[in-house]
Amino acid sequence: MSNSHENTVRITARIPVSIQETLQRAAELSGATLNQFMIQAALKEAKKMIEDERVIILSQSDADTVFSLIENPPVPNAKLKAALKKHQEFFSESN
Repeated sequence: MSNSHENTVRITARIPVSIQETLQRAAELSGATLNQFMIQAALKEAKKMIEDERVIILSQSDADTVFSLIENPPVPNAKLKAALKKHQEFFSESN
């Protein structure tokens, strides 16, 4: 029979009493234990942060510019051509 705690870890933190009291009050209002409330709040914030890093939000004007450049790319300039050459040389040497 497997132990239900096999895949869990303990996280501890030292916080001022005033913060603990605020968290405890919020936990009580939500009907959760302090531990449940802290895990739910931390997980919600972590997911939001990960999503914020994954998604790029553009104004309509910026989005139009990006799509226009995708559909009508500019002619490669000297710096882009040099970068492509350097890239190709690097990867042809590593094979």
